[in-house]
Amino acid sequence: MKSLAGLVAAVSIAAAGCSSSQTGDITVFAAASLKATFTSLGAQFEKDNPGTTVTFNFAGSSDLVAQLTQGAPGDVFASADTNNMTKAVDAGLIAGTPVDFATNTLTIVTAPGNPKGIASFADLAAPGNQVVVCAPQVPCGAAAEKVEKATGVTLTPVSEESSVTDVLGKITSGQADAGLVYVTDAKTAGDRVQTIPFPESTEAVNTYPIAALQDAANPAAAQKFIELVTGPQGREVLSEAGFEAP
Repeated sequence: MKSLAGLVAAVSIAAAGCSSSQTGDITVFAAASLKATFTSLGAQFEKDNPGTTVTFNFAGSSDLVAQLTQGAPGDVFASADTNNMTKAVDAGLIAGTPVDFATNTLTIVTAPGNPKGIASFADLAAPGNQVVVCAPQVPCGAAAEKVEKATGVTLTPVSEESSVTDVLGKITSGQADAGLVYVTDAKTAGDRVQTIPFPESTEAVNTYPIAALQDAANPAAAQKFIELVTGPQGREVLSEAGFEAP
């Protein structure tokens, strides 16, 4: 009996050791503004968990919710705002309670050198300035609307994009004079844009929540990825990219 007990104990210890890593594929639906940070964290996750492959679907948070509602398979959802996460919760897509892991604010970006001399949020409404923003249903667009209401400044954008990365693309390609993007996207763009901070951005701070999906094919690995994002390593990567703590 002692030898049997010893064997059971050995198996239990081995199982506990194996539980520290996960295998199998996971699919993460994440807001477009998380592309750089989550790609980095995904690579770290694969390194820490040999045999696991992380596949990302980056898009505007509202588009991601629409895809999930229509049955797109995934394991994790990370939104750029709480509103779209709430929609996912209400639709029965989320397992457990979402965890807030970062915050982000808007900034103005222009072509290098700021040819139009834009110096404030109000300048975006000046005649002749071609401005690009996110569509209202996208978190970065909803944030822009909050700033408009807070300042009394009404923008007349030449384009409303489905993700913040699309707004950035319009500026870096020279298709618009200025755009509203997150500070993290402006930082990622580096010297391809000029950044003009504006104090009114504090009127619209976006909080980012993350959660496992109800129909996750690999719930154990999904939870472990969430722990990476919300833990010290995730906090460090997000902070370096310009995200603030929630």
